[in-house]
Amino acid sequence: MPYGVAVMVIVDASREHAMKTTIRLVIVIIVLTVALGSIFGWKYLKMQEMGEKNAQAQPPTSVESVTIEPQSWRPGLSSVGSLRAINGVAVANEVAGVVSEVAFESGQRVSKGDVLIRLEDSVDQAALAALEAQAQLANETYQRYSNLLPRNAVSQSQFDEARANYQAARADAEQQRAQLNKKTIRAPFDGVVGLRQVDLGEYIAVGTPIVDLNMLDPIHVDYSVPERALEQVAAGRSIEITVAAYPDRVFEGEILAIAPSVNQSSRTLNVRAKLDNADGALHPGMFAEVNTLSADTREVLTLPRTALSFNTYGDFVFRIVENDQGQTIASRQQVTTGSTRGDVIEIVDGLSEGDQVVATGLLRLRDGQPVKAVDMNASESQATNADEEAQG
Repeated sequence: MPYGVAVMVIVDASREHAMKTTIRLVIVIIVLTVALGSIFGWKYLKMQEMGEKNAQAQPPTSVESVTIEPQSWRPGLSSVGSLRAINGVAVANEVAGVVSEVAFESGQRVSKGDVLIRLEDSVDQAALAALEAQAQLANETYQRYSNLLPRNAVSQSQFDEARANYQAARADAEQQRAQLNKKTIRAPFDGVVGLRQVDLGEYIAVGTPIVDLNMLDPIHVDYSVPERALEQVAAGRSIEITVAAYPDRVFEGEILAIAPSVNQSSRTLNVRAKLDNADGALHPGMFAEVNTLSADTREVLTLPRTALSFNTYGDFVFRIVENDQGQTIASRQQVTTGSTRGDVIEIVDGLSEGDQVVATGLLRLRDGQPVKAVDMNASESQATNADEEAQG
């Protein structure tokens, strides 16, 4: 056999041997993969069965529930605004002087006419006493001439001069008294004072800010609405506002006035409303979310905010339902929400009237978990009765 043919035969034999080895290796790998997969699959099924058995063995979790019921809501127009005092000023002095008395404390409620501060007025008091003495003398002369004139003991010109002197002296005294009164700074209206900005013994020039004074009850809220919503606002229409300081509280009021012209740059209308503020919870300058209520009402389904949970896929709740085995479980349900009123939120889609939903404690629940539902309203009523009995 020629040398070249022998070499080719050897190479072909080597290739055939290598191919057979590779095929055997692939077969071994496939067999091992199938075997290991079967083993892990069997273990996974066993663990799942054990988990289900443990879940069934665990007692149901007690949860508070709430039943979906329709409520009458009035549609609203949402806006943002700012609170302002009906009367709010920085009290200042009309005349210069040294502070001799501070008659208020920062944050105090004052009435119209209450003294806030007094300025040193001894010189003015002395000047007033001198002018009053002159006015008294002029008055005596005037009265004497009044008695002598009918007897022609004095001339008419003397009488007129005495009367004019008395009137001038009295006017000078009144002018000095008015100047003296300016040394006492009083509250121009009922309200609450802010932080004191002057100190006892301090010399203050004319127009020095002494303290801020605001009338807080009632209080105004100023906001704007787009011009297309002009038909939805009118004087006397009800509004509701919420503020960041009290997120669970809704304050009610009514529209007082609407600006007669539209802002040309923003195409909005300025609106002012009034709210009761007897407890002083609202303060000027607060940011407010305003809801101008419509004159009509509509039926909506609502839930407490605590019954909703949020994630990247949207809002969801846990409905309380029965599974195929007759167990009461928490079933996860996606929902679409609408308007919000305080701690209650509108449910637009995903639930129906009469559905029972977990009200609190959503973080400790999972889909399909057995639960024992206790009506939230019933538990609150029982707690109230227990408190009343304890107090009684």
